[in-house]
Amino acid sequence: MILLLDTSTPICKLSLIDGDNRFDNEWEAARTLAKGLLGYIENNLKKHGKTWQDITAIGVFEGPGSFTGLRIGLTVLNTIADCQSIPIVGGRGDDWQESVLAKLKGGANDKIVLPFYGSEAHITTPTK
Repeated sequence: MILLLDTSTPICKLSLIDGDNRFDNEWEAARTLAKGLLGYIENNLKKHGKTWQDITAIGVFEGPGSFTGLRIGLTVLNTIADCQSIPIVGGRGDDWQESVLAKLKGGANDKIVLPFYGSEAHITTPTK
């Protein structure tokens, strides 16, 4: 089963692909993404009779988008991929899901996906 995830906006988008079956879900994570992401994924796996061990590959939206959302999502998925020794690939743009699925089908493995923010970081000067 392939897990696809996009955490670039306050709406977290998850897809589970198991052969010809596909399940898509959205969760308004907003400021609860860090606290709830693992539970959200686990609940969706259980809903379809699956466990963490059933995940055979991961595709993730790498950006651009929310700095914090991308950082949290990519950290969680990179960790899962590493711990389970499964491939992970990242994609960008409107067709990112098709792109990562093609890369996974071709045997790609980025091993670690880094966030793409679309511009240089805007570091502010401390006010104190």
